[in-house]
Amino acid sequence: MRAVNLRFRLKALSSCRIQPSISSRDTSITSSRDTSITSSRVTSITSSRVTSITSSRDTSITSSRDTSITSSRGSHAHTAWPPKNFTDYDTVKSEFRFREVSEHFNFARDVLDKWAEKEKAGASNPALWWVDGEKREVRWGFEELGVRSRRLANVLTEVCRLRQQDRVLLMLPRVPEWWLVNIACLRTGTVLLPGTSQLTARDILHRLQTSGAKCVVTDESMAPLVDEVAPQCPALNSKIIVSDSNSRRDGWRNFRDLMSNVSSDHDCVRTRSEDPMSIFFTSGTTGSPKMTQHSHCSFGIGLTVNGKYWLDLTDRDVLWNTSDTGWAKSAWSSLYSAWIQGTCVFVHRMPRFDTSTVLETLSKFPITTFCTAPTVYRMLIQEDMSKYSFGSLQHCVCGGEPINPEVMEKWKEATGLHIYEGYGQTETVLIAGTFKGMAIKPGSIGKASPAYDVQIVDDEGTILPKGAEGNIGIRVKPDRPFSLFTEYTGEPEKTAECHRADFYLTGDRGYMDEDGYLWFVGRADDVILSAGYRIGPYEVENALIEHEAVAESAVVSSPDPIRGEVVKAFIVLTAEYEFCDKSQLVADLQTHVKQVTAPYKYPRKIEFVEQLPKTISGKIKRVELRKREWTTKPKAE
Repeated sequence: MRAVNLRFRLKALSSCRIQPSISSRDTSITSSRDTSITSSRVTSITSSRVTSITSSRDTSITSSRDTSITSSRGSHAHTAWPPKNFTDYDTVKSEFRFREVSEHFNFARDVLDKWAEKEKAGASNPALWWVDGEKREVRWGFEELGVRSRRLANVLTEVCRLRQQDRVLLMLPRVPEWWLVNIACLRTGTVLLPGTSQLTARDILHRLQTSGAKCVVTDESMAPLVDEVAPQCPALNSKIIVSDSNSRRDGWRNFRDLMSNVSSDHDCVRTRSEDPMSIFFTSGTTGSPKMTQHSHCSFGIGLTVNGKYWLDLTDRDVLWNTSDTGWAKSAWSSLYSAWIQGTCVFVHRMPRFDTSTVLETLSKFPITTFCTAPTVYRMLIQEDMSKYSFGSLQHCVCGGEPINPEVMEKWKEATGLHIYEGYGQTETVLIAGTFKGMAIKPGSIGKASPAYDVQIVDDEGTILPKGAEGNIGIRVKPDRPFSLFTEYTGEPEKTAECHRADFYLTGDRGYMDEDGYLWFVGRADDVILSAGYRIGPYEVENALIEHEAVAESAVVSSPDPIRGEVVKAFIVLTAEYEFCDKSQLVADLQTHVKQVTAPYKYPRKIEFVEQLPKTISGKIKRVELRKREWTTKPKAE
């Protein structure tokens, strides 16, 4: 996940269109178990969250652990949950080795079906737990996922006539069918291309033409956009629509109808570990979106380091990751990392992001692990969190962009829990992070992941001394980690460009301190060069957020006739400061930054705005602000 592409595209803040939700559609995913989804199970969730997941394992989630965390939070004391899967970071880093990667591997057969077998031996948490906020829910175990995904696998091969390594474009919001399509593609060896529900017709055209996808799966909101461009996509021959209604659309096959007319008997194909499994399109903020290809083992085995160590998951946990389904972070935490560990994946449909919904969900359901974007945490701490109790919550993590220390502190004051930061890219698994038991240095992205040898290198790939700023790199020679992307499909020159000597360069700038902690400075193209000084935008933003007038900020370079470029801050004010004297506030903010960080970093230009441009996940689009600055004629200060 490239910092600009997806430094954990925790695509969480969804300003997405409202999509059809599952209601009577439970019958569209046909099985005798549907009645249990809509009857006794619903009752269990709406009565008491302690009894909502019924098994002996749940007792551990809601008994002694809940008591300790609730009592400590009552006084805002910090409860440090010890690691469940390891003793300490240093031991893991020195001793960790991935299991040997065999010639053949398939996540559906070798992981999911194994959990289904274990499930038969005794009750456990559901594998997937979906709610829509309107008292509708779906809870499927691993066996149920197997039955349904095998049906869909037969749809893909028998009805759509897809063959191994054919490509499937998937554009669905957070609905259960998204997970079924993921698993069905694994079972058939077809290559999945996830896309967000916010794509435009032009975006869809680019993806279909570039990938040569033969099948598309989407819903009623996106189908018209596909139809608009389909005539220009000769490879596309199958279109499947997920719909609540009984209406039919010309040229489309209805998901519900298809699932009711195929068998649940299907033999998983034999895929090689290095065969292509999925392709993620980068965000395109630094050019046309590239196709980032991952193999069956890169995520299917490589994300063990995320699930077992950074998220510290077990089969007793319930994980809620708020990422949008179009991005790699959803594959990371809402599928592979969780299910490698047998963890329950909790999903809230939440068509539009709402802070109250997030806080109420964390309070109502037995969610033990929460994964979201720094922007979400920033918004949540502005609410009155004292109204909520988070009795089950044990572990909070974030990624997507650096989190402000101020936000971390306020979250800890409100919940008693630290926020553990993680750093990665679409191209990788976890590159670095803060792990349980590790001392947290606010502002640092933690230490290198056990999956990689991470170093700070210069533009030639030479390792730099501690404290020196350079490129964040991953060693790929003499042995290239299998947990790294395979290639930018169809663009060998771009694949080669990100390698220097023995290292893969992430495109991010940072430095490593004497204790081995990594500090993110910014994307290579985010760094501001002003009068000979190199200034990372996040340091300035961290300083600004500490001022009570600042709700949000984004810092970019702005042209200057004397210094070449200077720091400019775009600031969203808190309600209390919306009508204050702006000229005085500018001076106050500049003085504040000078006092908090090195004086040369202060923003010489400040512009107050009602909102910042963001991706659908809420990630600030600094590239858009920077472009606006540099396409405007410079003004002397």
